[in-house]
Amino acid sequence: MEQAHYLNVNENQCGMCMPLGAILALKGVEGSMVIIHGSQGCSTYMRRHIAEHFNEPIDVASSSLNEKGTIYGGEASLKKGLDNSIKLYKPKVVGILTTCLAETIGEDIDRIAADYLEERGFENLQVVTVSTPGYGYSHFEGYFLAVKRVVAELVKKTVKHKGINIIVPNISPADIREIKRILKMMKVSYILLPDFSDTLDRAFERPYRKVPAGGTKLADIAGMAGAQATIQMGVTVDEVFSPGHYLESAFGVPLYNVPVPIGVENTDLFINLLKRLTGNPVPESLERERGRLIDCMIDSHKYNAQGKCVVFGEPENIYAVAGICLENGITPVVTATGGKSGKLAGLLKARLNEAGCSNAQVLCETDFSRIREKSREMEANIAIGHSGGRYLTEWEGIPLVRYGFPIHDRVGGQRLLSVGYAGTTMLLDRITNTLLENKYKNYRRNIYQQFYYGTIKPAGKGRGEKNELRLQPGAKRV
Repeated sequence: MEQAHYLNVNENQCGMCMPLGAILALKGVEGSMVIIHGSQGCSTYMRRHIAEHFNEPIDVASSSLNEKGTIYGGEASLKKGLDNSIKLYKPKVVGILTTCLAETIGEDIDRIAADYLEERGFENLQVVTVSTPGYGYSHFEGYFLAVKRVVAELVKKTVKHKGINIIVPNISPADIREIKRILKMMKVSYILLPDFSDTLDRAFERPYRKVPAGGTKLADIAGMAGAQATIQMGVTVDEVFSPGHYLESAFGVPLYNVPVPIGVENTDLFINLLKRLTGNPVPESLERERGRLIDCMIDSHKYNAQGKCVVFGEPENIYAVAGICLENGITPVVTATGGKSGKLAGLLKARLNEAGCSNAQVLCETDFSRIREKSREMEANIAIGHSGGRYLTEWEGIPLVRYGFPIHDRVGGQRLLSVGYAGTTMLLDRITNTLLENKYKNYRRNIYQQFYYGTIKPAGKGRGEKNELRLQPGAKRV
């Protein structure tokens, strides 16, 4: 495993800052509003970054911490920002997140929030504070920490029930809807957190709502302590960030960590666990979807054997996508994350070694400069990940299958379906067709190299430059 220091990763980074991930998680809670305790620029950047992916208006308040607040403390600014946010949005839950600046000057947001609620006399307003310094971890850890803090603040000790807690990572709203469809088909009583399938992919409606409908209901969150089990899609998540681990240690709810259900093996694992916990049979319609996925794998395996992929993004998604590649004969020659990876490196290394891919590169706390270098060195011919990978296409000619967050150079990132048997079939088709397109796009050049003894002069570093064919003495030209 190769690792760089996170603070030094600043050239076309592969990850984003901690509070951005926390915003995503809080948007999956009913009636929530988020305020960033820091400078105005931080919340503006995060709003824009999220809005460009989901193509939805994203409201994030700011305490607008300035020079004076930096020196004397920003308590007054935060309280004023809370006043304005509550007056304008009338939220049921307010999430208070910190930035680098607020953390550096030592702002105690837990105390400020407690004092604020007492001063204003709010009895029914829920406040969730999350310490999210941008220099601490990536948005992956920020996401799970925010979910854990929601659980810690809102869950109440309650009577036992037959429901199952489902904790999902940062997947698309379409993926969340698919997981809920599978749960309904399996007749599972569940509480899914966070649920931003409607809040970040809302239907067009008039009049416009400042706080969209949807999100995990507060009453359901309160009842998570009584569930018979928690299924957390978080095999790479460290315990310190794990909401499932908190529920187990604080309330005795058994925790089952599973991968994101992408691929036959991972989806089987998820569905068989639901079957075991509920005693409900797998419906025939779901079995048919599995059969269609197997048929899709049969159709595409002869093309996928030529695939050498670079997979990048958030640790949980990388692990799942690397799995579907290995299932279908595609070799993950480079896997990379901008975060600290948690348990990812160990899990991936074991899986890659088992598959005979011991030379594969696992990069943690890295940036696209390093990813590009290793992708070229390992002769990758396909990339799978978010829009940051477009530089691999621009500079190295490696085609990109867009998956994950953020997707800024295409529309519909929030509607990309990749989980379950049906979603895996769609993802596998996208991967296979990208390999085929690249093959047919370059087959003539490859024929020249193989049969006419030509050599290829690599393109220069300037954008738009193309490879140049140079024939050796005696080589034929057609």
